[in-house]
Amino acid sequence: MSLTRSEWTEREQAHQRRADALTAAHRDRASRREKHPVWDFLFTYYAYKPAQLRRWHPGAGVVIDDAPERVGWRWYTPAGSGLMPDASAFAADKPELAALIERMLRRTASRPGQFGCFGLHEWAMVYRQEEHRHPVPLRLGQAGTDAVVENHDLRCTHFDAFRFFTPEAVPRNRRSLTREDQPLFEQPGCLHAGMDLYKWAMKLGPLVPGELLLDAFELARDIRLLDMEAAPYDLSAWDVVPVPIETAEGKAEYVRRQRGFAERGAALRSALLDAWLSSPVRT
Repeated sequence: MSLTRSEWTEREQAHQRRADALTAAHRDRASRREKHPVWDFLFTYYAYKPAQLRRWHPGAGVVIDDAPERVGWRWYTPAGSGLMPDASAFAADKPELAALIERMLRRTASRPGQFGCFGLHEWAMVYRQEEHRHPVPLRLGQAGTDAVVENHDLRCTHFDAFRFFTPEAVPRNRRSLTREDQPLFEQPGCLHAGMDLYKWAMKLGPLVPGELLLDAFELARDIRLLDMEAAPYDLSAWDVVPVPIETAEGKAEYVRRQRGFAERGAALRSALLDAWLSSPVRT
């Protein structure tokens, strides 16, 4: 596929407008050095700046004609009268990362979703601890929060959530997780596996079409809200209405929305694999 300069610059400008709209509130808060317990996560945990989200790429194997300003950009290679992001160049430069991303995406996609965790990973992160990672009060207090953990089965499958469990919560999880075995247990029902699609898209850089990158960011944003709505924190000062997973009604709402995110994540996971690995290979 080849895009003329007018075609690709039109897509680039549309992407920039969309990215600017998605990051406007964060950039406004940042200008005032104002923190937000829900939305800062998208720019601190993942550590990608709005400017990076704003940069449009056509995706692997797509030629953009008349693009002298992109000569020398990483993982772009000459093709015909223009340039294209080259999946083989990425794989040659980052073989371990390329293998990891493919393994994570394919293995996660191959498994059925699990929907019985109820977001208890956030509760396990404050279990029996007087000092917490986030300076936000607990909705049920410490004793009430601890009781919720003790009355439920912890089923976390995502290492990057499990690693923040308190020492007392770790043995309560169904299994002990490690970084090395993360590809073995990641599954598509996990909220954080869905959010991480944004991370993988960013790491693939120009191999991912800009529009797909922003779709992944939007999914991460929407999941983040549920993650905090179901968390033990009292976020009423930020107009966050809790999903009380300690109740039957809250559990039902959590699972309903979790399933919806899993469906969106499955489509994006497939699109990432197709965009990256189905691209023409330059010889």
